[in-house]
Amino acid sequence: MNSFDFYSPTYFVFGRDRETEAGTYVKKFGGSRVLVLYGGQSAKRTGLLDRVNESLRSAGLASVELGGIKPNPKSDMVYEGIELCRREQVDFLLAVGGGSVIDTAKAIAAGAVYDGDFWDFFSGKAPEKALPVGTVLTIAASGSEGSPDAIITKADTLEKNAAEADCLRPRFSILNPALTESLPPYQTACGVTDIMAHAFERYFTNTPDVETTDRLLEGVLLAMLHEGRRVMADPHNYEARANIMWAGMVCHNDVMGVGRKQDWNSHHLEHVLSALYDCAHGAGLAVIMPAWMRYCVEHGGEKRFAQMAVRVFGCQMDFDDPKRTAMEGVNAFRAFLKDIGMPLTFAEIGADPADIPKLVEMNHIGDGVTGGYIGLDRAAHQEIYEIAAGMRD
Repeated sequence: MNSFDFYSPTYFVFGRDRETEAGTYVKKFGGSRVLVLYGGQSAKRTGLLDRVNESLRSAGLASVELGGIKPNPKSDMVYEGIELCRREQVDFLLAVGGGSVIDTAKAIAAGAVYDGDFWDFFSGKAPEKALPVGTVLTIAASGSEGSPDAIITKADTLEKNAAEADCLRPRFSILNPALTESLPPYQTACGVTDIMAHAFERYFTNTPDVETTDRLLEGVLLAMLHEGRRVMADPHNYEARANIMWAGMVCHNDVMGVGRKQDWNSHHLEHVLSALYDCAHGAGLAVIMPAWMRYCVEHGGEKRFAQMAVRVFGCQMDFDDPKRTAMEGVNAFRAFLKDIGMPLTFAEIGADPADIPKLVEMNHIGDGVTGGYIGLDRAAHQEIYEIAAGMRD
């Protein structure tokens, strides 16, 4: 196991109706003038926004709103939010929504106290300070409610980049699983897929002797196989949604990623896909992840995939042919994704195989190799996209 530092200060408020306490926690963490961010009309239609705003008023807090944040959030909304924060002298941001709303809030929080262009933080510069952010989570997926990360797409170039810093971790996050019961099944399934992808990105590592985090990751993956099927069968199963919501947080606050080198190639391959086609992130991962897995098995990575197959999917180890066991696990993962209604091919998300060279270019790898469990060069990127497009047997 590698040496590491780990700091995760977010205060979590979990359970039914806890969104009515939002004002109490904003005040607890020093807010007085709040920017409330949200996505589409569901926050208004369900009364969630009214409950949050009433909580802020009851706590004696002033607030302004910024709505209309879309999936795969873009830079233009961040610029608008920065201007609004400065004009209204906002000192706290409250994101009511899923990962797109939370990531937008984080980017605004960093940009509002920075003299330069916030995009600097999505081009390699680490933010050193940011306005405090709180969340009321409505989608279990991204884990942004407990992470130091944010992902934004630059509107004019479609670059989809990440920023990371501890100052971006939310001060508090309110997690009421019942708020996710109104989600369409497809969005729920996308969330489960994203959570499993966050586990897999950490699981596939070359770092030896990481048994504790291996077992934690396997436990979450097993839980998602069980709870994912339960929630698709019964969308109002509160206990299933509670387990999924908590898994989303622990999968991405990095408690299960410490001490080990992580992969993240699947996310990089998917980010350009969702940037170009504006598909749901979880849907893009459902297409890319099994293709990346097959590539890794075929290029020397079968040992850890065979371990996954046995420990997570219950396959029997073939010691004479571990690649066979590894591919059995990959196919079991694909079958699960299909069972919960996820797409598995380019065609199902509206992606055009003719754009594969463009997707490779958008990854900006040049003549180099991206790190991870199995290093990927340009030819590897091309091959993985071709597998995902159904162009290879």
